[in-house]
Amino acid sequence: MHTELQRKSRQGESERGSREREMRVGEGGSSSLKTMVERGYNKVATYLKKEGLKRKNFPILGGHPAAEEHAEASVENVQAARGGVKAKMKEFRIYRWNPDKPQVNPFLQSFRVDLNSCGPMVLDALQKIKAEEDSSLSYRRSCREGICGSCSMNIDGGNTVACLKPINTDTSQATIIAPLPHMFVIKDLVVDLSQFYQQYKSIEPWLKTKKAPKDGREYSQSPKERKKLDGLYECILCACCSASCPSYWWNSEEFLGPAALLHACRWVSDSRDDFTEERLQGLTEDTKKLYRCRTIQNCKVTCPKSLNPQRAINQMRIKHLYYGAALG
Repeated sequence: MHTELQRKSRQGESERGSREREMRVGEGGSSSLKTMVERGYNKVATYLKKEGLKRKNFPILGGHPAAEEHAEASVENVQAARGGVKAKMKEFRIYRWNPDKPQVNPFLQSFRVDLNSCGPMVLDALQKIKAEEDSSLSYRRSCREGICGSCSMNIDGGNTVACLKPINTDTSQATIIAPLPHMFVIKDLVVDLSQFYQQYKSIEPWLKTKKAPKDGREYSQSPKERKKLDGLYECILCACCSASCPSYWWNSEEFLGPAALLHACRWVSDSRDDFTEERLQGLTEDTKKLYRCRTIQNCKVTCPKSLNPQRAINQMRIKHLYYGAALG
């Protein structure tokens, strides 16, 4: 009897413990479910808030989620840079000359730019200076991708394009920006490229043929023939090479310069062109057009596209000697 009562008592305690555990599990599950609901609500609220800000701040990007995300990230980065980082001021000394004030000699004007609120390239700094400090600053620019060659200038002693030149973040040294050397200055960083473009035009930079294409549509070229044009067609006519060439400084009215001769080599080397001999003859009627090059190779060093105009000039000299020997 006593044993039976003890067994029933233990069974009752076990059942009560099971019910208590079930209740605790139920309470825990309810708490976990409540937490999940709260997290989901917060996520949805945050998403809707962000979507509202996107539509408010970037209405033109509506329907382009990736663009909206990038724009939002850019704004957040700029705000973080402005709010949490100490200003990093960099001095830029820029060549200034105004033709409307001929009595004022050219001079270098200092501007200070906070690099934390500026893009990484020198062109970004110029844009910021023009927009926020001095709207009269003049310079050329267009694509900002190293394609058009418009923003060519002399930066810290070397000719390059400002959109591909990173800012030197050493704030103890000023960045000096000047127009291309040995060029007539129109205003500030803008130089007169009329003669440069006229010399480019003189080499007739277009395909010249004596017969129609076989299929009546286009002139074909093998991959091997096409590869010969690599290192020639990429020139963007920024004039950095010509403005760095002492031979061009001394004889710019006679010597065509590295850029024009690089393009001349491009058309002389094109297998589809039928006027190779005539092109070479035109370049050598006055020997100074081609042979004034002294192999200084400043053009190779300064080219922002890593081209080698001096090698192209030598190739044309070899071709000229070859065709001259064949005709002779």
